[in-house]
Amino acid sequence: MRLITANVNGIRAAARRGGLAWLAAQHADVLALQEVRATPEQLRDELDRAGFADWHVAHAPSIVAKGHAGVAVVSRVAPTAVRWAVADEFEGQGRWVEVDLPLGPGVRVASAYVHTGEADTPRQDEKHRFLDAVEARLNEWSTAGRYAVLTGDLNVAHREDDLKNWKGNLRKAGFLPAERATLDRWFDGLVVDVHRTLHGPGPGPYTWWSWRGKAFDNDAGWRIDYHLATPALAQRAVRAHVGRAAAYDQRWSDHAAVTVDYDLTPAPTGG
Repeated sequence: MRLITANVNGIRAAARRGGLAWLAAQHADVLALQEVRATPEQLRDELDRAGFADWHVAHAPSIVAKGHAGVAVVSRVAPTAVRWAVADEFEGQGRWVEVDLPLGPGVRVASAYVHTGEADTPRQDEKHRFLDAVEARLNEWSTAGRYAVLTGDLNVAHREDDLKNWKGNLRKAGFLPAERATLDRWFDGLVVDVHRTLHGPGPGPYTWWSWRGKAFDNDAGWRIDYHLATPALAQRAVRAHVGRAAAYDQRWSDHAAVTVDYDLTPAPTGG
């Protein structure tokens, strides 16, 4: 299973910049998209034009703030189940969609978009409530022993290796101690940071760079886009790659897509 997570920064803008053509050329089996910023009809139209007409779409648009957020899982095979929100509080915000796919032993894939937050404000409190809801879902996966993976833009860099200017961001949302402690808990047996595990120590590779200034040219980025797999599935991850554009003018989003290949072939049985 080749699974690509990508914050497209607006599906229609990404299509105009060549992003959907890039995704179509990657031979993926599943796409997890964030910040789709489109109606279901607009998303379907863009996917059809890009060569995904036969693919299945589970899309959670933002109802409370149209034109914002929005997440989707797009797959070659039809999901056997779809879940639209991680908690009642966040229903209709377009920040979570979760599907069960009949691939290998059966895989659960979630696409999540966590908002940026702002230190010492109600917006940051809301971000922590969302992360707490995600943690509860990860605990459910762990208890059930599922093959499952949380993908998406979590807007949290875990360690100093995960952002270029970590000293200048110690008191800013995205690198606050409480946010990083949340990921510490998740990585203590619930899920595995697949990208970091396969790549090894950093710095980087980063997955987000500001459009402004020379951030991209100087590789002054953040690693905030993840594949977080349950231990059983993480053991089957064999390759990870960040699709960083070759140059600033070739970018189709302010994020880079993260691709992971999972070997879902059955383990040999003893004879």
